[in-house]
Amino acid sequence: MGSEEGENPDSLERFCPTDEEIEKWMCSAFEMARDALENGEVPVGCLMVYKDEVVGRGRNEVNETKNATRHAEMVSLDQVLDWCRHSNLDTKSVCEQTVLYVTVEPCIMCAAALRLVNIPVVAYGCRNERFGGCGSVLDISSADLPHTGTTFKCVSGHRAEEAIEMLKTFYKQENPNGKICRPSAHRSLPHIKLSRCVHMHARIVCVCVCERYYFNTKNN
Repeated sequence: MGSEEGENPDSLERFCPTDEEIEKWMCSAFEMARDALENGEVPVGCLMVYKDEVVGRGRNEVNETKNATRHAEMVSLDQVLDWCRHSNLDTKSVCEQTVLYVTVEPCIMCAAALRLVNIPVVAYGCRNERFGGCGSVLDISSADLPHTGTTFKCVSGHRAEEAIEMLKTFYKQENPNGKICRPSAHRSLPHIKLSRCVHMHARIVCVCVCERYYFNTKNN
């Protein structure tokens, strides 16, 4: 099994997936990632599993929808919210018992969304060195940040090399919506406080997910 990061001391051990569970669900997540690659999207796929049932699945749809927020995790979260509504189940209770399996470390935006809906465990393949929100760039998953939901445990490294190779294959191609960035030798990056960054991404996430989340919670 992969390494554990950012463990939440309040999380229940029964939500930590076994080796067999990770292998089983990550196989499906990689199928979603391959589908994304074949359709000109960044190859990331994921599943949301609640009590051994897939309640949400997604792959990147950014290029297809021309919507930069349609990452695999956000697509999957939308399905979870719909599933809760149609099943007449409390959204908060379901999310607190749901594990995310995703081929690549969630970005900062998606990690903030996962905190806000109280997902307790995330199992992912390779690190996201550019935008990772679970330690690679910012540690949204375990940082002590008030009013931004709960921290979550990360189990990383399953089939990481395979996930990396898929990303390499995509980036060797031309991204139809990509922009050419020319770095400047005189450019310096400003220091940004983690809490400020999380709150900024939380606002973005609220537009995409949380309005529906709280609506569902209120009406369950």
